[in-house]
Amino acid sequence: MYLKVTMMSEQVNRIDSANFESRKGIALGLTAYLVWGSFPAFFKLLPHAEPLEIVCHRIVWSAVFLLLLVFFQRRTGKLIRTLVDGKILMTLCCSTLLIACNWFVFMFAVQGDQVLQSSLGYFITPLLSVAFGFIFLGERLSRWQQLSCLFAASGVLYLILGYGQVPWIAFLLATSFGLYGLLRKVAKVDALIGLTVETLLLAPFATGYLVYLSKVGQPAFLSGSTSYNLLLPLAGVVTAIPLLFFIAAAQRLRLATIGFMQYLTPSLHFVLAVVAFSEPFSRDQLISFLLIWIGLAIYSADILREHKQKYVR
Repeated sequence: MYLKVTMMSEQVNRIDSANFESRKGIALGLTAYLVWGSFPAFFKLLPHAEPLEIVCHRIVWSAVFLLLLVFFQRRTGKLIRTLVDGKILMTLCCSTLLIACNWFVFMFAVQGDQVLQSSLGYFITPLLSVAFGFIFLGERLSRWQQLSCLFAASGVLYLILGYGQVPWIAFLLATSFGLYGLLRKVAKVDALIGLTVETLLLAPFATGYLVYLSKVGQPAFLSGSTSYNLLLPLAGVVTAIPLLFFIAAAQRLRLATIGFMQYLTPSLHFVLAVVAFSEPFSRDQLISFLLIWIGLAIYSADILREHKQKYVR
C-alpha cells in the first residue's frame, strides 16, 4: 500500500513538473515572439545604416552582452568545455550560419520596405517547423492539427500565387529560422552557452567588417549621430534576449507548438507593415491572412484541449 501511494505521489510530482515546464516554455516563447514582432519598428530607426553593418553590430554587441552574462553567472568553464566539444561545436557552427543568414535577410527586408515579405516568411516558418518535427523528431499531429496546417498552407500558397513570383525573401527567412529551431532543439547545450558560442563564432568576421568600414570612412556608428551610437549597440542586446528565451522555450515545448506560437511575430510585422509603414495591401493578401488565422485558431483550440486532458485533474 505504501509503495502504491509513493508511486502515485511520484507520478503527480512528474505531472506537476511537466506542467510547470510547459507553462514556463509558453511564457518564454510568447515573450520572444512579441519582442521579435516589434523588430521592424526598432530597425526602421536606423535608415542610413546598411543591412550588413547592422547585422555586424548585432553580432558584436550580442557577443559582448552574452560574455558578460556568462562571466557573472560563473559559467566560463562550461563555455570553454562547449567550445572544445567537437560534436556540439559542429552543430553550433551549422546553426550559426543559419541565424546569420536569417538576420541579414531580415535586415534587407526591413531596409528595403519589404516588411510584408518578412511577415509572409515568418508565417511559413511554423509550417516548416511542423514538417521538421514530423520528419526528424517523430512528432505526430492530430486530425484537427492536420486540418489547421491545411488551412495555413492554403493561405500561404494563395499569397505566393498572388505575388506572381517566388518571394525569395520570405522563403529564405522561413527556411533559415525553421532549420535553426530544429538544430537548437536537438543540440545538447543550454540556451545561454549555445548562443554565446554562436556569436563568438561570428564575432571575428563581424568585427573585421566594422573595422573595414571605419577605414574607408563609411560607418554609421561613431559618425556623429547620437541615436545611431546608442541604437546600434542596443541592437545586440535586443537580439540576444529574445533568442535566449526562444531557445529555452524550444527545449521545453514540442516543435509544432513552438512553430505555431511564432504566428505572433508575423502578425505584428503585418500590422506594422500595413498601418505604420503604409506598405500596399491587396484583397488577395487579406484572404491569405484570413486562411492562416483560421488554421491558427483551429490548432490553438486543439492544443488547449490536449493540455487540459494531460494536466487538468
